[in-house]
Amino acid sequence: MASTADFKNGFVFVLEGELYSIVEFQHFKMGRGGAYVRTKLRNLKTSRVLERTFRSGDKVQEAELERRAMQFLYLDGENLMLMDNDTYEQLTVSVEMIASGTDFLKEGEKVTVLLHDEQPLGVELPNFVNLKVSSTEPGLRGDTVSGATKKAVLETGGVVLVPLFVEEGEVLKVDTRTATYIERVRG
Repeated sequence: MASTADFKNGFVFVLEGELYSIVEFQHFKMGRGGAYVRTKLRNLKTSRVLERTFRSGDKVQEAELERRAMQFLYLDGENLMLMDNDTYEQLTVSVEMIASGTDFLKEGEKVTVLLHDEQPLGVELPNFVNLKVSSTEPGLRGDTVSGATKKAVLETGGVVLVPLFVEEGEVLKVDTRTATYIERVRG
């Protein structure tokens, strides 16, 4: 059991027989009354968000979750085909289990699958990936101060804004959480 003092963003617990993840929470202390915690919870099966208020010290049942490293094999329509790195078993999960960043997922990439009772609940991409630029407008040498950007299409089909000096064929480090260019990768 966990109490409201253990609440943090991403904390997963069982509420009314369903698994919920905390999206947002705030502690409140009123003058003479007791403290309480307002939360926004996301149902991990239906993705519905609800608001719930807990009194300070209320107990909740923490969910037992397993994080398993897997390898992305290929995209089959609306499903991701994954392979367990230890047992080589294949697992099919819906693309909807990834909040964002599927445009930056290439074959062979390592991902983390969140499991509860051997049922997949979500897929976490690596925070940063290195991808090759497949097409962009011609680069301008020496234009590094202006801060101007252009669109670049990556090998996976994802699009990011990059500085003007980036050219086709270069490898870029991309943040999958924000879909932003970080830096060029050398050699």
